[in-house]
Amino acid sequence: MNPVPRADRRYPRLRTRRTNFSSGILTVAVMLLLLTVAGTVGLKLVVPDASWFDCFYMAIITLTTVGFAETVELGQTGRLFIVCYLIVGIGVFTYCASQIGGWIVNVQMGQLLERRRMERELARMKNHYIICGLGRMGEIIAWQLYQRGLPFVVVDIDESVLDATCADNGWLYVQGDATDDGVLQNAGIERASALATVLPTDADNVYVTLSARMNSAKIQIIARASTEKAVLKLERAGANRVVSPFTTGAMKMARFMLNPAIEDFLEVADNHGNELELADVQIDESSPYVGQRLMETDLRERGVMIVGIRRASGERLMPPPGTASIQAGDSLFAFGSNQAISRLVSRDS
Repeated sequence: MNPVPRADRRYPRLRTRRTNFSSGILTVAVMLLLLTVAGTVGLKLVVPDASWFDCFYMAIITLTTVGFAETVELGQTGRLFIVCYLIVGIGVFTYCASQIGGWIVNVQMGQLLERRRMERELARMKNHYIICGLGRMGEIIAWQLYQRGLPFVVVDIDESVLDATCADNGWLYVQGDATDDGVLQNAGIERASALATVLPTDADNVYVTLSARMNSAKIQIIARASTEKAVLKLERAGANRVVSPFTTGAMKMARFMLNPAIEDFLEVADNHGNELELADVQIDESSPYVGQRLMETDLRERGVMIVGIRRASGERLMPPPGTASIQAGDSLFAFGSNQAISRLVSRDS
């Protein structure tokens, strides 16, 4: 499994261009403001009898080269000041206009280049995760994967949401309707290991599940359901797991009531803020643990405890003895910190 690069290293150029554009606009605005103030004060010094408003008006029409008639008697000294001010003002104004135009072009070109770079990266990804829907649940899932350094792609139809969340955090994304086969293919559905669909409606989640299953028979599909009827439909559509937020939340609240100490243990964090996690680690033929007995592995040194083994035949070893041999096709139920689990998954994949 290819670990995903951190956000501060993936798209630094895009954020730098945006920052430069914002700071550049502020610089231009300050320069024009200072130029206007300098013209107003200079005219007041040259023509003391003129009002401040008249001086401000003359500075503006001079700076913008509108060419209205003079509102105050300038005299020879005043006209000489206007000539100098006009030359400087046109130069500064032209410079500011060219800078703004250049920044706009650079930002647009930068976005185009970043989009092509992201498409190339998407084409190279494999064994990654796809998140359909960037609502509250989708964003939480994305943050969980990001904190574990796992590769993932976000799919959403709202470009403004993607730009505000994914682009700023350096997450890969595909803009489009997740129920469209072409959009899922752009997200690499054939090469992905799992997909989570957390769209607002059950109907959309059913369509995404059907599309994903038709595009990939091996992908793990986890779907969100709002009602019990939707759970059955999603399972029939091909979802491996269906999660109902209301049911899951109610069950967790019940566990808090019945076994508060156990729940506190499962959610405890170590000194580094790493939460404990229980994961299902798939063992294939290329795994370095194939053929080793459980006591011979380095899993304990890596901070991982194996609490169960499920054989490819369906046999379960709960808890497994130290003499149990790990075989290709086994599923190891591993318990440890999320970082230790992530390193184990990355090494085994």
